[in-house]
Amino acid sequence: MRLRYSATGVVAASVAVALVLGFPTNWKKAPVPEALAVISDWQPASLQEPVAPVQLLTVLSSTAVEPETVGWSPEPPARPVFDFASFKAALPVQTWSGTLSTGETLDSLLSTAGLSAPDRAEVALALAAEYDLRKLKPGYTLEVETSPSGFLRRVVLSVDAGVQIEGVFAEEIATRKIVPEPDLVLRAADTTVETSIFATLASAGIPPRFAVDMAEMLGGTVDFRRDLTGGEKLQLMWREATLGDQVIRQPRLSFAALTINEALFEIVWPDDNSGNATIFVDGELLRVFAQPVKGARLSSVYGNRRHPVYGDVRMHTGVDFAAPHGTPVYTTAPGRISFIGRRGGYGRVIEVTHGTDTMTRYAHLSSVPESLAIGDRVAAGDNIGRVGATGTATGPNLHYEVRVDGRPTDPMSEERLAEAASAAGPNPNVHARLKNSRTQLSGLLDQGVTKAKSERL
Repeated sequence: MRLRYSATGVVAASVAVALVLGFPTNWKKAPVPEALAVISDWQPASLQEPVAPVQLLTVLSSTAVEPETVGWSPEPPARPVFDFASFKAALPVQTWSGTLSTGETLDSLLSTAGLSAPDRAEVALALAAEYDLRKLKPGYTLEVETSPSGFLRRVVLSVDAGVQIEGVFAEEIATRKIVPEPDLVLRAADTTVETSIFATLASAGIPPRFAVDMAEMLGGTVDFRRDLTGGEKLQLMWREATLGDQVIRQPRLSFAALTINEALFEIVWPDDNSGNATIFVDGELLRVFAQPVKGARLSSVYGNRRHPVYGDVRMHTGVDFAAPHGTPVYTTAPGRISFIGRRGGYGRVIEVTHGTDTMTRYAHLSSVPESLAIGDRVAAGDNIGRVGATGTATGPNLHYEVRVDGRPTDPMSEERLAEAASAAGPNPNVHARLKNSRTQLSGLLDQGVTKAKSERL
């Protein structure tokens, strides 16, 4: 029985292998109906893009949205920023004001105003950003604004020349320096010399330092101690920068006329700060004085004087020109730079040699151009530095010296000023300036007042 089943399995397997290997068959297929063949061959047509434009979609019944922005959603409105400054400005203000007295500090004055220690420290830092608090002097005023609850809002420090330092304390602290725009007032005076020009000016209410300015110009020509005997006619015209009734700057002479022994000496200072004053005798040009610092004020002349720092009387070997820190300094004559550096009490110095025997020295400089070097040639009027207070000096000024064969000479002497006039050359406008000055002075004096119309600087 078992043997028969085995034989049957072998036969079946043989038939299957024959079929797989392609054993030939003659089986026939039945024909496919025509309708069924057509259906089997059918394929759908390709899709075409629509011809009509896509209509805008209406969002929320009113907003037209392009197809590509269908997924867009509007941003929420920005959160409004609260204006703290305007809010505080609308609050009521309490104002306190005080004046710095001798020996008082800024901190003690702020304490008197009722500010807390943190607020006082904040005020000091804010003001120091615009002003050197080491320069505070008695008489300066302080104004403090606070809210009724004591919140610090504003501080104003008033210093010299009408300048104010303002600090505003809001979300951010803001500090600024307020420099007022002064008026330029023209004044004139007609007086008679008594014992000295200095005493005459002081008694007439005219700035006494004008005596120094005149000595600068007429030194070497007029000996004020010997030639002035009293009764000489003196006329002056000058400008003052004012804020209201307060003079906030040093006045500057514009014109001076002095009659000595029937000789009329006239001095015209330029209005353009060129520094070149002209001196006339009886209407004829005597000389031109070219200053190394344009528009500067002569603060000390050549000769024996009481030293402003040490207090003793000693020889002053040059002249000093007071001017703001950083004012340009110019050479007075062509030459060659022979020294750049420091010399004791002179501070930072530049020395220029002129020929073999003459040297000019410019001292107390704050800076010197890096491009300058020893041996460089310079022309008259070249910038060689800036005014400073280096060395032994009480404030920014230029100490100017002229040395001949190593010995100091008066830069304002007749010989030195004549050389300056020669170097300046003829100027056809000098006589026109003299005529204009005479006319202006006469007009002011005819008004019967010592104050003319105010002009904006």
